[in-house]
Amino acid sequence: MNNNIKKLQKFRNDTYNLLGFAKDSTYDLMDAVLTTKTAYSLADFSLSPLFRRQWSSTYESLQDCRPNRSKLMKRYLKEIPINDSLYVTLAIDHTANPRLDSPTLKDRGYHHSPKNFQKVTEGHNYSTIAWIPEDSRSWALPLRHERITSFETPISKATWQLKQVRRSVNYPILALLDSEYGNASWVNQTVDVEVDCLIRIRSNCCLYGAPGQYSGRGRPRKHGDKFKLNDKLTWWDATEIVELNDDKLGKIKVRKWSQLHFLKSSSVNMTLILVERLETNKKGSLQKPLWLVFIGKQKLDILPLELLWKKYLRRFTVDHWYRFIKQRLHWTLPALSTPHQCERWSDLMPLITWQLWLAKDLVEEKYLPWQKPQKNLSPGRVAQSMFGLLVEIGTPARTPKPRGKSPGWESGQVRTKRTRYPVIKKRKSPDKKAKKKKT
Repeated sequence: MNNNIKKLQKFRNDTYNLLGFAKDSTYDLMDAVLTTKTAYSLADFSLSPLFRRQWSSTYESLQDCRPNRSKLMKRYLKEIPINDSLYVTLAIDHTANPRLDSPTLKDRGYHHSPKNFQKVTEGHNYSTIAWIPEDSRSWALPLRHERITSFETPISKATWQLKQVRRSVNYPILALLDSEYGNASWVNQTVDVEVDCLIRIRSNCCLYGAPGQYSGRGRPRKHGDKFKLNDKLTWWDATEIVELNDDKLGKIKVRKWSQLHFLKSSSVNMTLILVERLETNKKGSLQKPLWLVFIGKQKLDILPLELLWKKYLRRFTVDHWYRFIKQRLHWTLPALSTPHQCERWSDLMPLITWQLWLAKDLVEEKYLPWQKPQKNLSPGRVAQSMFGLLVEIGTPARTPKPRGKSPGWESGQVRTKRTRYPVIKKRKSPDKKAKKKKT
């Protein structure tokens, strides 16, 4: 137990020195976020007994601090245990931070929002790459959580993040991605990255088999027969079929096809996997099939089909983490004035999550009367029980030194209105070949 406490204290001391300016007030702000379940503004965190400064320091800390994302990522990677597992499992996804009522916030765009009636919201978009522990249910430990600018796309940002992690990890990596990344654009941008990918693809996708032998006339073919996922008449015999019984899902049938590719990435071969639930659910209808593609150098003989498709189910822990930071860590609460302040506030979310992960075996669970005790604590339960531990281990932040009262705004000084920025609407650029045909 003492070793675990020392490990948490060392992590807090190391990350404290990576926050740049205003690291004392920033660390006090993080401790206040950890122990505050309900807040209505950023200033509410100053009411926490762990925040030893004035309420204005909550905003000034985010204005002055400079978290070093690369060094923080390397510090997070040191906490990943080295075991005999075949892969270091990572999950990649992106989510929106709505800012509908912030016309003076720069670089806002239109983003997908499933809860909104119109399915679209205005604000910033953030890309996350997280380590997924093997034996945990709802834990996802982010390595990078960064804003996608208007000059980037979720795929280009995720590719850059994956390259940064790959440079610092010496073990095989398996990246789990949702259907938005299941296209030729992702395949072409990550072709030089030594990472294996397991990606879900949409059921209306169309793949192509390997081309036949060269006939000796004209250009060699790039594509073979068409494989339409929603048309069984275009399917050919699977190279491997596995049937198994799952404790939760019942009978499962898994099929595999090899040597397939997307239309615009013919040089990269993929393995197609179909997961079907044979037993009916409570409503009496069959579940939708799950289509996956595996891209990588690792042979599937080492990682069999009955284990590979279960690996993908761990990707949904990123969705749990998004819900956790929005509801419990108040990520979308503050209406900060600049994109840089929003990014610095977002950099604290992975740091807080890693502290919860290191403290999950140290805290004494404090559950509410209507809650049941848990053996394996979730991030929310750990945060609910963190106050006593933080008081016991202390903080690396120094005590505040009052500087007296500020002179305030000078009389007669003119206040200028802040600049209002338009919401950026991205459009798909026309194909170059289509332009040539028109001309």
